Amino acid sequence: MAGYAALHFKFTSSNMARKTTTSSPRRAQPRTAAKKHAASGGALRRVLQVAGWILPGIVAVILILRFVPPPTSAFIITSQVERMLGMASGPAVMHEWTPMRRIPRHMALAVVAAEDQNFPNHFGFDVDAIARAVEHNKKSQGVRGASTISQQTAKNLFLWSGRSYVRKALEAGLTVLIELLWSKDRILEVYLNIAEFGDGTYGVGAAAKRFFGKTPAGLTTREAALLASVLPNPKRFSAARPSSYLRQRAQWVQTQMKQLGPNHIDWR
Repeated sequence: MAGYAALHFKFTSSNMARKTTTSSPRRAQPRTAAKKHAASGGALRRVLQVAGWILPGIVAVILILRFVPPPTSAFIITSQVERMLGMASGPAVMHEWTPMRRIPRHMALAVVAAEDQNFPNHFGFDVDAIARAVEHNKKSQGVRGASTISQQTAKNLFLWSGRSYVRKALEAGLTVLIELLWSKDRILEVYLNIAEFGDGTYGVGAAAKRFFGKTPAGLTTREAALLASVLPNPKRFSAARPSSYLRQRAQWVQTQMKQLGPNHIDWR
């Protein structure tokens, strides 16, 4: 009987020891989870801290560019660097700033008719155009974009080309700031001066000189429509040597301009 009791005590003690051993990791789990939570919280705080440092600078730059012509853009710098490093060929990069008063209304209207007809009415994003693009992309293998002139201005001025969620998120934030801090005619004026109207040709001033040998003030309605028609793919198309497709698109742009009317945009 004493032997049985000793055996029972030994078995019970061993079993309790195993239970104690296996239960110890479960007691450590809350501490591990707490450490992970603290680490993620610390990373989030650091991200917010960095954003808090950067955001005021971005706002300040956008405020300055409300009154001062941008001397260059991210896209222009990229083109210059690619040519310097031999990564891209083509004509030398050309860029000229032309103030609004020297850009004819029909040039501005042509760009709005070609790129973003709802530009005067939206707040940076055209929800209807986005919905149509999503529906089109579901049914077709081709990809249709829905970027507004405001979005393109933000992208061309500050960001890079290509498709990524990071770039689109930054573009959206910059678009909101630009719409908040600039007037519509300022957005359009900057866009007309930094958009690529031909390979390495940025702004209507450079485009009018390079392709038609004149200043923007001398552009005809047809020439303005040709320049606007190039915008979806300026490296492929040329306003100076328009293909049959480009001529047809320019005719469509002119028709849209007539339907919209000269007062569709606020242009001084």
